[in-house]
Amino acid sequence: MSLGTFLKFLTAFVLGAVILSGRANDAISSFAFVREDGALQIDGRLVYLYGIYIPPTDKSCNTSLRPVRCNSRAALALEFKISGDFVRCMPRFVNADGSLIASCTSGEDDLSEWMLQKGWAIARPDAPFSYEALEKIARARGFGIWGIPVEINRKRIR
Repeated sequence: MSLGTFLKFLTAFVLGAVILSGRANDAISSFAFVREDGALQIDGRLVYLYGIYIPPTDKSCNTSLRPVRCNSRAALALEFKISGDFVRCMPRFVNADGSLIASCTSGEDDLSEWMLQKGWAIARPDAPFSYEALEKIARARGFGIWGIPVEINRKRIR
């Protein structure tokens, strides 16, 4: 391969990386719908909260809302938190399937931190130390999943 061809490939690669990184870093702000697995559907995009794993829990129904909403208990807690608010997300990673891993807020609250504080999530191994601390506090207090019998498959967290 000649030097000229190599430089063309290198330029195309760098431009592609810049374009993709710019797209991944654009903030998303809109109403959010919570899926059963705790992921968010925001403005047509699938968004997973950064640094946490939301384990599956028993389904429950929120009868105070119309129509009645049935979902996993963790998803209902997240839905309650964001109800009526815009969710703002700053993407951190793009998964192979096009879904995003993002840091998201509702009002002034970081949603990953809120889920950990309430005991509805587990800090991932690569999460910030503060996430691990929030998880341990919720566990010690018996909040969320730590107060109900839930079998957690640690292999799914990684």
